[in-house]
Parts: sequence; C-alpha cells; structure tokens
Amino acid sequence: MPMLLPQIFLVRHGETAWVSGRHTGRSDIDLTPNGEEAARSLAGRLQEFATEVVWSSPSLRARRTCELAGFASEVSVKPDLHEWDYGQYEGITTKEIQQTAPGWRLFRDGAPGGEDVKQVGVRADRIIHNIRQIGAPILIFSSSHFLRVLAARWLGLRLERGESFVLGTASLSILGYEHDRQEPVIRAWNT
Repeated sequence: MPMLLPQIFLVRHGETAWVSGRHTGRSDIDLTPNGEEAARSLAGRLQEFATEVVWSSPSLRARRTCELAGFASEVSVKPDLHEWDYGQYEGITTKEIQQTAPGWRLFRDGAPGGEDVKQVGVRADRIIHNIRQIGAPILIFSSSHFLRVLAARWLGLRLERGESFVLGTASLSILGYEHDRQEPVIRAWNT
C-alpha cells in the first residue's frame, strides 16, 4: 500500500478595513462584510479536504476567518502563526514608508521596532517542525507575510524569497510533498 503524504492547507484571512495596503501586523482588526462573505465561501472548498488538525494565528481576522469557514470548534491557536510585527511601520503603506526609507523592502529590511525576517523565520521554522512531527493533514489560518515566509522555509529557500509568494485575501494554498517527505513542494498557491 503506498504511503499517503500529508498536505498542509494554508488560508490567508479575509479582507479587513485596511485593505488599502497598510501593514497590518499586531493590530487586531476584524473582517469587512466582504471579508466575512469570502470566509464563509471557503467552507465548501475546505470541506473537501480531510484535515486532522486546525491551527490559527491569534489575530482576530484569522480566527474569524476560521470560524466563518466552519472550523471554530476544532481550532488550536498558535502564537507562532501571528503576522509579522511591523513595529513603527504598523498601519503604514509601503509607498508611505518608502518616502522616508527609499528602496525599503520588508523581506530584506524588516521593520524598525518590530521583527526582522530572521525572527519571523524562526517562528516559521518552529511551525514547520511541528507540522513534520504531526505528519498529518493540517489546516492553518494566518496572514500574508507570515505565510509567505512559511512557504519559503517549507521549500528550504532563503527567508527573503518569501517576497515571491503573493497571497490574496481568503486564498487557499497547499504545501505538500512530491515522492516522499524529503521532497517538500507547493501543490497549489493563492487559489
């Protein structure tokens, strides 16, 4: 009998009021009505996948997306899944940041008074270690920049490569393996 390889289902939270591109790290902002509707629409898509474990970021937007998608009774909140701490850049757009820090890039430069990419990478590596210890399908609700770092680390890429994995709100992505657990892959992205 062939060994079944677990898949990890990543869900970015639904739209928030800061849809304008503001960096939303530790601010606890709820979903907009559009974000709530998109989160509800995830329910049908996610029910087709057999998951044994459900994790969420502690953020209200991730937990609310999880709830509206139908997984509130199964979820375990994991602090390591929290979005990047943007420090002084919380609530500010990239364009605004670049007015005072020309050429700034989050995945290279980090956030003053918040986290740098290595700190986010340490959290992502802990999550990956836990995923591999469990060895079962897992559903994860979190935020864009953290999930992008998680994907880069899943593939064994440099942390900065996370900037290459764009995620829309209420999107589904799937991490998994090719032939065995030594070959991590992205099976689907930003669907």
